[in-house]
Amino acid sequence: MEEIAEAYTRPRRDFGRPCNFSLREAALLVDTSTGSRIEIRPEAELEEEYVVRNPVERAVERRDVMSVHEVNTEHIQTESRGVLHVEGGWPKDVNYMEAGSKERYKRKVEKDDDFVYRVKALGEQVEVAIMENNAIDIYENYFVGEEVDHSGEPPSAKTLTVFRDPAELKRTAADVAWQGDNSSKMAIAYCELQFQGMVEGTSMSSYVWDVENPTAPELEIVPSSPLWCLEYNPKDPHILLGGSQNGLIAFWDTRKGASAANSTSSVERSHRDPVYSARWIQSKSASECFSCSTDGMVHWWDIRKLGEPLDSLRLRIPKGDGTILGGVVLDYDFSMPTKYMVGTEQGVILNCNKKARNPNDKILRTFNGHHGPIYALQRNPFFPKFFLSVGDWSARIWNEDTASSIITTKYHMSYLTNAAWSPTRAGVFLTAKMDGTVDIWDYLHKQNDPTLSLQVSDYDIRALDFHGSGRFVAVGDGEGTTTLLQLSPGLSEMQNQERQTIGAMFEREQKREKMLETRARELKNQSKIQAEMVSSQLDDIAEVSEEQLRQAERAFYDAVRQAEEEQKALGGGESSVQEY
Repeated sequence: MEEIAEAYTRPRRDFGRPCNFSLREAALLVDTSTGSRIEIRPEAELEEEYVVRNPVERAVERRDVMSVHEVNTEHIQTESRGVLHVEGGWPKDVNYMEAGSKERYKRKVEKDDDFVYRVKALGEQVEVAIMENNAIDIYENYFVGEEVDHSGEPPSAKTLTVFRDPAELKRTAADVAWQGDNSSKMAIAYCELQFQGMVEGTSMSSYVWDVENPTAPELEIVPSSPLWCLEYNPKDPHILLGGSQNGLIAFWDTRKGASAANSTSSVERSHRDPVYSARWIQSKSASECFSCSTDGMVHWWDIRKLGEPLDSLRLRIPKGDGTILGGVVLDYDFSMPTKYMVGTEQGVILNCNKKARNPNDKILRTFNGHHGPIYALQRNPFFPKFFLSVGDWSARIWNEDTASSIITTKYHMSYLTNAAWSPTRAGVFLTAKMDGTVDIWDYLHKQNDPTLSLQVSDYDIRALDFHGSGRFVAVGDGEGTTTLLQLSPGLSEMQNQERQTIGAMFEREQKREKMLETRARELKNQSKIQAEMVSSQLDDIAEVSEEQLRQAERAFYDAVRQAEEEQKALGGGESSVQEY
């Protein structure tokens, strides 16, 4: 039998350093026959340091060390196709186009004994399944009302899918809008935010995506100019409102498929700058909205007649220097139908009242504190009097009754670009930064630092929007990529006593700010009173009569003359004092 052999070669360096042995004379260590041995006694110093450990604990685990790593693979363009089977399965000798021919074949099959036997056997099986379904509720929830405590779980978030701009020339994902609380569709506005950055051939379309099919958009929105903002109608989720780069307002009915806008505002009556924000407002017809732009105007519209706005407001601070403020972001809460808020590019937040008749009374209060344009502005869904803003390197929480912010995050190294409250948790909000990072803040557990920071993109984050369930977040960046994040239950489900705890925290900080404002006002009044007292004393000094001045001057010259005469009597020079 032929021997099977295999030669295996290894480099010498794999066996370690070589051993060099040398010869020496033999030495007796222990002689067991005579009992003589070389005694090696222990060292006293080392013997004193020896301690017996009792008990001794040892743990041994043999397993492979694993690390968690997530990657996003490149998208493969696929498409769904279906086949509608209308007629078929008939024998060749049966013409399915003739009803009589099919009826004759059916009667023939029904008379077959084998057909009757099979139908009877299948009927018995179906009857058993129907009876089981009637007896057992397979959709019964066995744990109704039981709350699960997720406070001990570490916060986490993972990327579910990525939506990329289908256009060849990539644009910024400027805004994201979910269709509804329970919908899996969202609209993304794509545009070029850089000044004169739009080149020839750049697409102006925006798209509606379905989360279950991220490879291709479900619907294309074709505007006359690139869209900067989008908003679904909360009462009719098929109506989509959009603000474009050329200052026009338009809306689409998504049930009609990919097409141009159903209606567009007129150029003469619209904004002169891009529409940065547009929101639906409460109305009987559910067709009214309002928009803002950096041209300093806020317009109210009815989409049924977009020829001209219903009302307009010029953003100017009452009793100010008359400077017009550019609107960047709007906030509207349906629980406060007459109030709305405007964030400006000058860093000022305006709290306004729509029902005021006098234009000077429409701006109720101004809030100052940010050092840059207000990019995000949103009321807390559980406590509408408290709102969140982002305008520089920090995020601030305000109360509409105090002039200064009640809570401020630390200043970050990167500029903040967006923020949003969680719709299901009172103390959770997200902030986005220019370096592509999304910070998740949970004020129920930590206030100084974000609970979780995610590097979502390598580009600046521009769009940020929560799904109505609070579990999903859509994040759009400057390269046109929108990432869908899924938050852990600990960040999306309401915790025990969270609403009461967060409400107490906000109220405590509000009282503290009011006390500080009151103390600052008292110090200001005291300094004003002291300044008035000093001014009155100076006025009393200035009211000295001319006769008193002459008397003082005469006394001064007499004293000088007397001193010089005394000096002359002692042998000094001549007097040089003259009266004037």
